Amino acid sequence: MTQVPVAINPIALGAHAIGARLGNIEVLHGIELSIPQGRWTSIVGPNGAGKSTLLKVLAGLLPHAGQVVLLGRPLAGLPGRVRAQQLSWLGQNEASADDLTVYDVAMLGRLPHQAWLAPPSELDRAAVEQALRATQAWDWRGRPLSHLSGGERQRVLLARALAVQAQVLLMDEPLANLDPPHQADWLTLMRQLVAGGKTVVSVLHEISLALRADEMVIMSQGAITHQGGCREAATHRALEQVFDHRIIIAPLLDQWVALPKS
Repeated sequence: MTQVPVAINPIALGAHAIGARLGNIEVLHGIELSIPQGRWTSIVGPNGAGKSTLLKVLAGLLPHAGQVVLLGRPLAGLPGRVRAQQLSWLGQNEASADDLTVYDVAMLGRLPHQAWLAPPSELDRAAVEQALRATQAWDWRGRPLSHLSGGERQRVLLARALAVQAQVLLMDEPLANLDPPHQADWLTLMRQLVAGGKTVVSVLHEISLALRADEMVIMSQGAITHQGGCREAATHRALEQVFDHRIIIAPLLDQWVALPKS
């Protein structure tokens, strides 16, 4: 009987011997990480584990020791425009000028694709409309950002990240200020992006929602303690351990959820 080889996803992002400091404090040390392409990977861990710092290193936003590789090429050697086209970033508490309209904020995501001082092209306008519709922000595209609630602003900033149409999307706490229905919409959107071949990496505090990803990276004290599939028993055990067994991972319908342990 002929064995069929198992398909292995190529690596979208690699991190080798990564170390990082914030001031005099070593925040990351000895990080080795491979993020598979065309998958959604969630990064979780206790407060102060280094999750956001790691994501910023992967985005090229923080100085660090070691090497980050994006789609097979060293990130540090990529021209800025190429990096910005291939990798999109949504950070915590992202700031944007309050006098800009929703449409203009989303159009900022197209800057890596535009020539200097060139007006938006039809492709740019189509990408922005698609992104705003995907985040249900199209109907208030003419409103200033200052007129929006926290959750509405977050959806616009997500649209800006989507408008880049990058192969890899990095998101730090993307569910901040989103109510449960819009969190569910975000989950659906992530699955659509992955189905379209995109790679998503998100730092999440909502463990039950993080378990909806394909892969999970678990961190503690600046190091990775586990990486594996979100439905794997070993991942569930590692999650319970990193939170000092104060949570339990249990099945609910066809999903896994994190419950406080009584």
